[in-house]
Amino acid sequence: MQLSTYFLSLQNPPSLSYRHRLCHHYLSKRPFRHKLICTLANSADQRSSELVTTLQSETLKTLEWPSLCNYLSPFTSTSMAFSLTKTAAVPVGQSREESQKLLDQTTSALHALEALKSEPLDLSVIEDVSEILHSAASGQVLTVRELCRVRRMLGAARAVSEKLAAIAEGGSLERYTPLLEILQGCNFQLELERKIGFCIDCSLSTILGRASEELELIREERKRNMENLDFLLKEVSVSIFQAGGIDKPLITKRRSRMCVGVKATHKYLLPGGVVLNVSSSGATYFMEPKEAVELNNIEVKLSNSEKAEEMAILSLLTSEIAESEAEIKYLLDRLIEVDLAFARAAYAQWVNGVCPILSSKESEMLISNGADNALSIDIEGMQHPLLLGSFLSNSTDFITSNSMGPSVLGNTSGEMTPIKSSKVVSNFPIPIDIKVQCGTRVVIISGPNTGGKTASMKTLGLASIMSKAGMYLPAKKQPRLPWFDLVLADIGDSQSLEQSLSTFSGHISQICEILEVASKESLVLIDEIGSGTDPSEGVALSTSILQYLKNRVYLAFVTTHYADLSRLKEMDPQYENAAMEFSLETLQPTYQILWGRTGDSNALTIAKSIGFDGNIIERAKMWVESLMPEKQQERKGVLQQSLMEERNSLEAQFKRAESLHAEIMKLYYEVSSEAENLEERERALRAKETQKVEQELNAAKSQIETVVQEFENQLQTANSEEFNSLVKKSESAINSILKAHQPGYSFSFTETDTSSYQPVSGEQVHLKGLGNKLATVVAASEDDDTVLVQYGKIRVRVEKSNVRPISSSKQNIAISSGQSFERQGEQSREVPSNSDATESGAITYGPLIQTSKNTVDLRGMRVEEAELQLDMAIAARGSNSVLFIVHGMGTGVIKERALEMLRNHPRVMKYEQEKPLNYGCTVAYIK
Repeated sequence: MQLSTYFLSLQNPPSLSYRHRLCHHYLSKRPFRHKLICTLANSADQRSSELVTTLQSETLKTLEWPSLCNYLSPFTSTSMAFSLTKTAAVPVGQSREESQKLLDQTTSALHALEALKSEPLDLSVIEDVSEILHSAASGQVLTVRELCRVRRMLGAARAVSEKLAAIAEGGSLERYTPLLEILQGCNFQLELERKIGFCIDCSLSTILGRASEELELIREERKRNMENLDFLLKEVSVSIFQAGGIDKPLITKRRSRMCVGVKATHKYLLPGGVVLNVSSSGATYFMEPKEAVELNNIEVKLSNSEKAEEMAILSLLTSEIAESEAEIKYLLDRLIEVDLAFARAAYAQWVNGVCPILSSKESEMLISNGADNALSIDIEGMQHPLLLGSFLSNSTDFITSNSMGPSVLGNTSGEMTPIKSSKVVSNFPIPIDIKVQCGTRVVIISGPNTGGKTASMKTLGLASIMSKAGMYLPAKKQPRLPWFDLVLADIGDSQSLEQSLSTFSGHISQICEILEVASKESLVLIDEIGSGTDPSEGVALSTSILQYLKNRVYLAFVTTHYADLSRLKEMDPQYENAAMEFSLETLQPTYQILWGRTGDSNALTIAKSIGFDGNIIERAKMWVESLMPEKQQERKGVLQQSLMEERNSLEAQFKRAESLHAEIMKLYYEVSSEAENLEERERALRAKETQKVEQELNAAKSQIETVVQEFENQLQTANSEEFNSLVKKSESAINSILKAHQPGYSFSFTETDTSSYQPVSGEQVHLKGLGNKLATVVAASEDDDTVLVQYGKIRVRVEKSNVRPISSSKQNIAISSGQSFERQGEQSREVPSNSDATESGAITYGPLIQTSKNTVDLRGMRVEEAELQLDMAIAARGSNSVLFIVHGMGTGVIKERALEMLRNHPRVMKYEQEKPLNYGCTVAYIK
């Protein structure tokens, strides 16, 4: 793509022009050495260019430029722009004019975003068709879908251009000119788009008949031929069906020819027919009738002609796309520029960015002549972009809450008036001020470790690259900084075991290469210059390097712990000192830059503030005066060491607390999940038991109705002597059914003894075998324990134990509800009524319904753990309540210990088995 040539700035340094002058000098003196010297000069140029590329790439990686580009990714709309941001290949201006153009595009996109709030510009519909264009140019015939993708892209590009033009007409044209200029001169291939739309139905992905006259004629002729062939095959298949040659008429296609199905035994029905295929079982033949051979031949011929004509149409459209490849690629590049401009604008809104002013040498001279303290770099309240991006990504107002309010800022350079978001700037990361006076060429930053020296230097480097790339800066007011052709950095450990480089050797090698390619418009960043060797030699070498840089680069930022380097300002005004502020009250860095000052360790002041003996402090001051300069450097690290140890200790404590909190929360969620699962399983079991009871009840009813139906049928043909035997036989059958469906356990009643109950004739009772249905007593037998009852039309003799009386007292209601819940699997009962409890002096506990809140499950625990859980559960229960203890059976150890605790516990009124046949659960009544 042409956009790829618009990316990273890699200008040749002035040293190359010197080599060219040298070449011309020798050519004028010694013409016979022309070929050799030019070859050497070209080789040197190539090596220098490669070195610039390598150093620039390493600098971008050191400053974490790829990570910053990743923050642009969510704001892109097209896959092409997304890929560029992910690979850190966003365009960077190769000159001040190009960078200013990118900034103007960002500003114009900000205005467009505000104007298009109600109907935002949708660039996501623009597809990447570069691979399709390459295929077309290489001679491959494009498919229908690929042609439709090209058509959609062209239509979307034209819509974007028209929409931008519409908002420009509705507002100030100057605001949107930079955006309109991007697409100016683009050929949107309107004719090609119309041709594809005329020939292809993209919604159905088919070639239309109107694409060519030949294709339309072929399709019409093929349609008529298919109608004749279909009519013929239908007649043949119907005749075969009528002759019994097939189960139903069958017309199908085999080997690209239409045919009919016929049984193998009736193949003779198609004399002269051609067998095209046989079914897998061999029972059916697929045959082409003799009369259909010619029509099938015509169909095959027309089908091939249609495919050939369609291929010709696709080839024609493909050739037109191949001819327009360069123009379409250019259009794609310009659309990527538009997408990146809107991405930079959205990023500016997100970080509340402001448009930087790129100062030139001429403007710097005018500014310096007009004021004594003129600044070449004036950045106020700049936040580190990566730290800010990380903070905003984790906040709740990511992207969506960024509302843009136009704020007109003064701009004396004549460029477009920028606007910025009205969002309040976050206090994290801590903003810093970078203010460098005109004429300053070297800034030396000193101060304690972890004070923010390196971060401040990286902030300046990123600000320079962002402004070159047309990105707004997360700062206050309107920052001003020069345009740097190269940003070169030596930050971090350059040790390399593969190249046998120590830490010091790695730094020196990197600085040597930087000095070789740096120019008068370059920004150089060096961290801990001269470190890793003898302090005295390190100071001497650092001083020499800085004096060299002073005359070779626009600006050099260096950090150091050497106090001697800070004295260079006294000898040369082109040097400037800066220090990272350190709070003596909190003993913590404030990350603010103090310009014009040098960093101190403040060790003695800190020691005095925390309560050291005054004599010790005075003696320490005497030692400081007598110590050599290199020994003083060791004292500077004492405070830093103590701070680091304290911070590490606090971080370790925090990690332990965080780990413990995570374990507790994990246990809490596991317990909560188990509790929810228990309730779900309980509901599932109850539903299953209820369904089972209903099924048994329906089965019993069905069987009884069958017996009654048989009885009525036999009654119609029976005489009077057989009547009694039929009645007894039916009663016996019904009684057997009731016995078969009655529960295998007996119901126990705490307050009513049904063994003494004697039903009387005419009384309504409950039949347990029929789910407590109401029945009427017909006659009670005194000889045995049976009673004759009538249920609907059915009279049946049942045992008295299966009959329960109906009473209005609360006692009988409790028994009835207890048996009903027992029958449906519910774990609920009723304890003695209030009236009886009052008479007997007992306490009323209310309905006993087992829930997750009044149940303690001791299964699977050790005895000691079970004791603790049971004691806590009893203590947690309120007065006059019940507690269900699920101890299971197992070895019986848990159950015995639980019962022993219940017997001796002062709060337990009494306890009993939960169900007559459930020995794994005990109910305790709490006082």
